Amino acid sequence: MIILDYFLDGIDATAMNGIDTLDKIKAFNQDIPVVILSSQDKIEVAVNCMHHRAFDYVVKSETAFVRLQKIITTIFRYKKMEKELSWYMERI
Repeated sequence: MIILDYFLDGIDATAMNGIDTLDKIKAFNQDIPVVILSSQDKIEVAVNCMHHRAFDYVVKSETAFVRLQKIITTIFRYKKMEKELSWYMERI
């Protein structure tokens, strides 16, 4: 799992932004869950991240840490269910 900031190129203009980095991660391995973290509280940004196959989008706020904890728990449950399903499917 990767937690990735949306605005990576904010400090260094030559750096890739979060969406470009997300695309490279997904090209390398589409099964890696990526959560985008951003101060951008715009629905268009969230939809764009999901369009690029982010697992979830979290706005930086006072509740972001709690939300991230829930998302991480969800990812681990999801990955565990995938493994169990794969194990059962191999037995059929």
